[in-house]
Formats: sequence, structure tokens, C-alpha cells
Amino acid sequence: MVSTHGQEILAKSHTSDNDDNEVVLCVNGVSKKFCRDLKRSLFYGVQDIASEVLGLREKSDKLRSQEFWALNNVSFELRRGEALGLVGKNGSGKSTMLRIIAGLIKPDTGFVEVNGRVAPLIALGAGFNPILTGRENIYANMSILGLSKKEIEERFDQVVEFAEIGDAIDAPVRSYSSGMAARLGFASAIHTEPDILLIDEVLAVGDVRFRAKCHRKLQGLRNNGTSFILVSHNTQTIFNVCENSVYLTKGKVIASGDTNFVMQRYEKDLFLNEVVSSKGKMILPKKSISESLGLDILSLFFRNEKGEMIDSPVSGEPAYFCAKCKSNRNISNAGFSFAIREQRGEGDITLIMSSFNDNNTFEVSPGEIEMQAWMPYVCLKPSAYTMKVFVKENAFTTLDYVESFVFIVEGKEVQGHSLFYQPRAWKAIREQN
Repeated sequence: MVSTHGQEILAKSHTSDNDDNEVVLCVNGVSKKFCRDLKRSLFYGVQDIASEVLGLREKSDKLRSQEFWALNNVSFELRRGEALGLVGKNGSGKSTMLRIIAGLIKPDTGFVEVNGRVAPLIALGAGFNPILTGRENIYANMSILGLSKKEIEERFDQVVEFAEIGDAIDAPVRSYSSGMAARLGFASAIHTEPDILLIDEVLAVGDVRFRAKCHRKLQGLRNNGTSFILVSHNTQTIFNVCENSVYLTKGKVIASGDTNFVMQRYEKDLFLNEVVSSKGKMILPKKSISESLGLDILSLFFRNEKGEMIDSPVSGEPAYFCAKCKSNRNISNAGFSFAIREQRGEGDITLIMSSFNDNNTFEVSPGEIEMQAWMPYVCLKPSAYTMKVFVKENAFTTLDYVESFVFIVEGKEVQGHSLFYQPRAWKAIREQN
């Protein structure tokens, strides 16, 4: 056991118990604070070091001026052979959590209990000494990760072969490309045969072939009982690899447990944070007769298949998009169209629909009318969207328009990196002999 003022990190020796329920990592009430101001941060650092040397530093759950919680009372467990996803927006505390687990920084309160060897794949090659050769850096790096000289010698050839750097192994690392250094860092870490791998957005090393080799190696380690904590902004990667996940926001645990549940909550929050709307309905100011061109948009909203007004359509389910309008005259060929863009995307149009393109126009008399676009399946993936809406007389004369109607599409399942929702059914057909 290692115990200091302001932190406790418990390390148990590796056991031979391969029970799937064995807890290999326990994070209990961990909090970590940082200071936004550089001068104050240096002052606090000197103050804390002096207090610790004198044995006066105590656990503190209070913030000093300019400090903030990077992590705030975070707890979770990792079991042998489990892959745990760690998700959240930038600045949510994910990388800080990995650095605490790796022992690179200390928590201010709480403790981390580790059962076995930890290998951090956080910044591949960042710990290499550029003056030393690749060979020398392998020995230094793997010894830091807990291997003896004899163990390193036994695995040295495997590391070099996996990294694919050939004769460059005896050249200074400063002469390596960033890809070569990353491959060598990855190879060094995974050949320590760790009990816990900490993976922070580092699986994009090398070309497609090398990445596939990395994934095969990681799968082999997992089959042998290695546990993973995976940080990635690629929701599909988390969804494919991790059974359970933890969702952090501003250092706090928002949701944890089954990955499908956690990722739905995470994606929904991403969309909601980007939307400024009145629950899926937009009401427009009324125009005077002199301002009107004959047909004015009063409001925009959605209805479900029963005709009930809803806050948000659901991906894959039927819905009506509705434009409530007021006409000041008879119009024989009125219609409407809209163009949808995803707010988080590149600004490209996701979907265009036009009643004129579908040869559907309406006869409108003075008064209010609700024009509807029926969508048997809302094929937009769960996300936040902005819509530009036009009401027209014939396909060319615009009578009124809305520049930006903002709404969200909710989802009952994680879409990952799909661009749209595809209604589907699955089956397998046995061949008849």
C-alpha cells in the first residue's frame, strides 16, 4: 500500500485468479483539481510540495482561487477481461482519469486500487528520450512499465518485429518519424503483457494494415484476460468494443453501466447542448397585410403518426413535419420545401424535400392551413439539426421562408457514425439441397 496526504493508491500483487468477476481496478471517490492561472498554479504547487514534505498536507475538498475540479468524486470498477469505455466532451476529465490510474499524477482525494500491471497507451512515444536509440528506449520504457532486464531481453525481438522499424532500431529516436515512434511505443507497451491497458485515442497509428494488426493483438490480449479502459470520441468504437462505459461531464459521472444506455445518454446530451429551441416548435411573429406576399408561416413543428404534436421526432419512426400558415388570398398551386443540415456536421445538406418535386401542390383559400410532409420513417440519425423552410406559389415564387428552424432527432439505439437511419430487417436463409 502506498499512502500519502491527499491521496491513497493501493497496489496489490498480481494473482493467478482468472475469474471473470475479479476486480482488477477500483476507482473510489477520486477528485483532482487544477488551477487556471499559471502563476497561481506554480505557487500552489510549491505550497503543496512544502506541506507534503513537512507532513502537513491533508486531503482537501475545497477549491482555492482560480482552481476547478477536473475530476469530482469519480468511482467505478473494472473487472478482468472487461473493456470499459470512458466518454465525454473535451475537458470532461477522461485523460486526467487515465493519468491518475497510470500513476502519473496524484488525486487530491479518493484512491485508486490496482490489481496487476498497468500499461498506459496515452501518448505513444512521448516518453522516449530523443537522444537515445530505439533499442535503448525499449529497455528504458519497458523497465518503467515494470519489467526486469531479463524479461525485456526475452521480448525484445518481438517488440522490434511488431513495430516494423527494421535497422532504425539502433538510430536515435529523434531521427524517427512520428509514426515510427508511435509504433515503437505501442509495441513496447503491449509486450509488457499488462493486466490493464489504458488506451487514449491512440489506435490510429500507422497505415490500415498496421492498425488491423494492432486490433488483432489487443483482441488477443483481451482473450488472455487483459482489461481495457478505452477513451475515444468515436462512439462506434466504444459501442463495438466495450460492454460497459462511464460518461463524464466537467469531472463528474453522469451515467455508468451498460454501454448502449450510456452512449444513448451521451449522444442525447450532445444534441441537447447544441439546440436552442422551444421544445421542437417555432412560432413566427405575425405579419401585417402590407408585409405579406399572400401566404405566411405561423409556426413549424412535428406530429407523430397519431397526429399528436411532439417535441422531437424519433429516428426510424413515422412523423409529420408541419408548417402552419395563414393565407390572405386564393392560391391554386401552393407548396413548401425544406433543406436540413446536421449542426455537428460539415455544413452539408443532409436532406432536401419539396412538395413541388413530388408533384404535390395545394389549393389554398384565405384563412389558416397546416401543410404536412408525411415521413413513414424519419431516416435522420439521432442528432441536432437546422432546417431552412420555404412556402411557395408554384416552384419558383417564394412567399415566405424561415432561415433556421432548430430541432433534435432522438433515437432508441446508438447510430455511431452512420449518416442516416436505414429501416431494416435481418434473416438467414438456409440453402436447400
